[in-house]
Amino acid sequence: MRIHKLKVLLSLTKPLGFNHYYRHFSALPSYAQVDYLQEQVLVEGRVKSRAAILNRPSALNALTPSMAGRLSRLYESWEESSDIGFVMMKGNGRAFCSGADVVTLYELINEGKVEECKKFFQTLYKFVYLLGTYLKPNVAILDGVTMGSGAGISLPGMFRVVTDRTVYSNPEAQIGFHPDAGASYYLSRLPGYIGEYLALTGEKLNGVEMIACGLATHYSLKERLPWMEERLGKLITDDRLVIENSLAQYGDLVYPDKRSILHKFEKIDKCFSQDTVEEIIEALEREAAESHDEWCNTALNKIKEASPLSLKVALKSIREGRFQPLDQCLVREYRISVNWVSKRMSDDFCEGIRARLVDKDFAPKWGPTRLEEVTTDMIDCFFIPLDELEPELNLATAIREPSM
Repeated sequence: MRIHKLKVLLSLTKPLGFNHYYRHFSALPSYAQVDYLQEQVLVEGRVKSRAAILNRPSALNALTPSMAGRLSRLYESWEESSDIGFVMMKGNGRAFCSGADVVTLYELINEGKVEECKKFFQTLYKFVYLLGTYLKPNVAILDGVTMGSGAGISLPGMFRVVTDRTVYSNPEAQIGFHPDAGASYYLSRLPGYIGEYLALTGEKLNGVEMIACGLATHYSLKERLPWMEERLGKLITDDRLVIENSLAQYGDLVYPDKRSILHKFEKIDKCFSQDTVEEIIEALEREAAESHDEWCNTALNKIKEASPLSLKVALKSIREGRFQPLDQCLVREYRISVNWVSKRMSDDFCEGIRARLVDKDFAPKWGPTRLEEVTTDMIDCFFIPLDELEPELNLATAIREPSM
């Protein structure tokens, strides 16, 4: 019966639809600072390809403004070069990318440098759009921690390789933010209502589970990655089929084990298909009372740890993303991000980072404190177009057409 349900889940899985600063205070001379910033994203040259290597292992390769900018410049130049057939991205150390360096953003906000935060999000989201509309085959090797924006700079790619070390999550609601960098696009296109479940609970998936729900295209044991990369490095091609076959040679056929949350597919759909966060919680509470399934209580606890305002903003964003192309999702996400860093409606973003990553007391004081205190007007404030003094996110849609 379990295998039958898994086959149903796999049958519902569809392609995601994409075409296919750190601030430092230093007395070093400018050329040394440039070298330092370049070291945060290294480059490997191969016969007919290039690889970008995220290189902040001590920070789990968290993205800084300079890293996002360097990735954009590299990928743009590689796309234009006739000497390069395809591109790759990977991380150095035990993480692919743990998302944006939110502690740096927190410090910038507290110093009144909100415009620098906005510039970071502009650069990051433009890179996500570039990757989602990239003209050449591209491979991301998600070996290790892959969170938040780390997923955003990889999942839009053509090929997404996961391993037995991969741990993926979107924990933004738990720090008073929202799933961004294209998350409202790819989460909303997962089978059933798994996207809502992941966005509201911040639950983790392993590499096998990412394959099963369509977030990844290939699975390989960590030990085989050197062989896979060696094979890719020798390719002289821009043919996606040749690259796909090379990836498949070192891949494994895998299925989620019996403890996987994907075997809760029916319960996830039953509970997370509800219209509001309050109704989702009520559905989980009913299911817990009827089935005595500990999974329900775990999901409830994770939701109750999150910012009430973030939960409602995240749910609305995922629901809108289901019917929008990538560019519209990114424009909407940018509006939401600007509202969070500007503290126009709430201080939850800074409070969440303080509680979980700075002071680490794990006792955020959310505002509002309860779901029933979050009004429709408060939610809508995050989604309305920015005013005339606040430019919208400008994406190159005229020359790079997105897919639905």
